Amino acid sequence: MKITYKAVSAEEAVKVVKSGDHVHFSSVASAPQVLINALCARGDAGELKDVHIHHLHTEGAAPYTEARYEGIFQHDAFFVGANVRKGVQAGFADYIPIFLSETQKLYREGYIKCNVAMIQVCPPDAHGYVSLGTSVDATLAAVETADHVIAVVNPNVPRAFGDAVISMDKIDIFVEDSTPLEPAHFTAPDEVEIAIGKHCAALIEDGACLQMGIGAIPNAVLAQLGNHKNLGVHTEMFADGVLELVEKGIINGENKGIDKGKIVSTFLMGSQKVYSFIDQNPQVLMMDVGYTNDPCLIMQNPKTTAINSALQIDLTGQVCADSLGTKFYSGVGGQIDFVYGASRSKGGKAIIAMPSATNKGISKIANTLTLGAGVVTTRNHVHWVVTEYGSVNLYGKTLQERAKLLISIAHPDHREALEQQAFERYGSHFRFVTK
Repeated sequence: MKITYKAVSAEEAVKVVKSGDHVHFSSVASAPQVLINALCARGDAGELKDVHIHHLHTEGAAPYTEARYEGIFQHDAFFVGANVRKGVQAGFADYIPIFLSETQKLYREGYIKCNVAMIQVCPPDAHGYVSLGTSVDATLAAVETADHVIAVVNPNVPRAFGDAVISMDKIDIFVEDSTPLEPAHFTAPDEVEIAIGKHCAALIEDGACLQMGIGAIPNAVLAQLGNHKNLGVHTEMFADGVLELVEKGIINGENKGIDKGKIVSTFLMGSQKVYSFIDQNPQVLMMDVGYTNDPCLIMQNPKTTAINSALQIDLTGQVCADSLGTKFYSGVGGQIDFVYGASRSKGGKAIIAMPSATNKGISKIANTLTLGAGVVTTRNHVHWVVTEYGSVNLYGKTLQERAKLLISIAHPDHREALEQQAFERYGSHFRFVTK
């Protein structure tokens, strides 16, 4: 039986938004650009003011953060992506620091109201159900709590299972659009990233359950796992690098403690191959972020191995992953959710992986964090740290032992200066042989 619904134009749909409202956009590839553009047109026409915009990372344009919309749209997002970074750093947009696992809590417990949720879904099935596809995260909580839900019915949205499946009864206004989902654009790993990938892969055991993000380093790690066995995935997101390992049977989820045999994620950012892979695929569960990022659930998978990145780490092990000094670059995200969950998993490993130096040659291992830099993973939480020069485990180590270990994987050009700074910090008894 074909399910029918009445669709309106995007321009008509966004008329439900009032001045002062709080609006949620679905995330990453599923950001509803046709609704965003229509909403901005209302702003251009002077019809709105003080509309608060909330979302996680989104791909595509984010015009609502531009200076011309000051007083019209207030961007209060849960993560700082590349498309809103300039606006946040200039003060025309803003950011709410929060663990990714708790973003759904903001809506469900009323810390932030949701007047209008703007989402994308696949066409309905014969039973009247649609799927949120690539963006469940905090979007499901927004749908549950919103006064009005506007859904863009898009045939390019994959029919994902798990918490992604919702009834059409949850939707108040329908809009149709066939714009392809925004793909992620990858660069091939360079020599440094390949070396980091090899060091990380050496720490991953057969039967491990993986969490890693997007980009060259995760792809470099995955490329090194061709001889591993019985790997699982429980993550906040995954991209193309996972697919080949699934095809080869290396990722099969057989050793998982929960959701055995399933790939669990909360949002996706990849190429069209990834979106096609999850379409009507019972092997993949797209789940609420309160589930995927709950450390108490993460720890139930044995050998959980979490690989996350950093912008800077100091000699005591404090990890900055969200800001460059006082300028916010990204967000807290799910790093601490998975660092803590992996470290409590039986046989688990929490890994922070990064190049030893920036593209400008500045050491990312520093005596102290840059003034204003935020600590995402505390020195108490940090375990493994990996650069292209090796891997070290800081867990259970003293401050001076940590300094020596981190200096050993710093860029050779900076080791002598770091040793001198540690010497001045800890006194004449601190000794380290510069490599």
